[in-house]
Amino acid sequence: MSPTKLGALCAATSVIFFSINDVAIKFLSGGYALHQVVLIRSLIGLLIIVTIVAPLTTGRNIARTKKLKMHMLRGLCVVVANMTFFLGLAAMPLADAVAIFFISPLVITLFSVLFLGEVVGPRRWAAIAVGFIGVLVMMRPGTASFQTASLLPLVAAICYAGLHTLTRRIGSTESAATMAFYIQIMFITVGILFGLIVGDGRFGDQSDPSLAFLFRAWSWPLPGDYPIFLTIGAGIAIAGYLISQAYRVAEASFVAPFEYLALPMSVILGMVVFGEYPGGWDYFGMALILGAGLFTIWRETQTKPVALQRPMRR
Repeated sequence: MSPTKLGALCAATSVIFFSINDVAIKFLSGGYALHQVVLIRSLIGLLIIVTIVAPLTTGRNIARTKKLKMHMLRGLCVVVANMTFFLGLAAMPLADAVAIFFISPLVITLFSVLFLGEVVGPRRWAAIAVGFIGVLVMMRPGTASFQTASLLPLVAAICYAGLHTLTRRIGSTESAATMAFYIQIMFITVGILFGLIVGDGRFGDQSDPSLAFLFRAWSWPLPGDYPIFLTIGAGIAIAGYLISQAYRVAEASFVAPFEYLALPMSVILGMVVFGEYPGGWDYFGMALILGAGLFTIWRETQTKPVALQRPMRR
């Protein structure tokens, strides 16, 4: 198989695993606490990283670093990004949450100007504006259709952009395996702390689905849910490996658009699994975000292809 075909296959397959992860967590949001789900997922993910990824890459040196504070800050960004995105999933349609999250490539471009001193031309500024208009179309603030929960995937996109901004600073000296290791460590730490503080359910009596997901009491998983927990734990590790492999063997400008397959996939899965049917305005907002994101990726490849950032990594 040619590197191009292998890259396309790995990228498309990773999107399937990421999308299944979103569906599974949305499904679990009705019966478990978010921090419990995240903790179990991360324990499984860490086990896979240590036993499979590390021996194939950095070996016993996976935890060795001179930039521990930066790793902790990156970990905090990805933890907040994941938790706010999943809290949004508990209260809003799957496709809407995914679409709003896809504003992240535009926020990454904005952050590259604000914090890294990079130069962005008028075309990409226009793309950023169009993307944010798409978000406003989907959120519809000031109308009866507005949901406070729609702010959560937007916060997730901002934190995700912060994650990649920090990655640009340390990516030249730190291995991908080491960065993945410390992200899982941060997930586990936050999950344990949340469990110790609110895991007894003292704040669990919430009518809002997102708050109920956040503060629900811990409970031992039902045997029927074991496969779901194993799926999200192993699936996120496999998806992370596949997308890294895709970018390793093929050109970034070729691979990145494949990640946007998650948007139509989320629409289909939302319809099939949860009976969620987007309206006309939702489709229009998705189109604006999708077009702006793909244009930004294309412009990145024209101006500085080495620095191209991935649209999504949850």
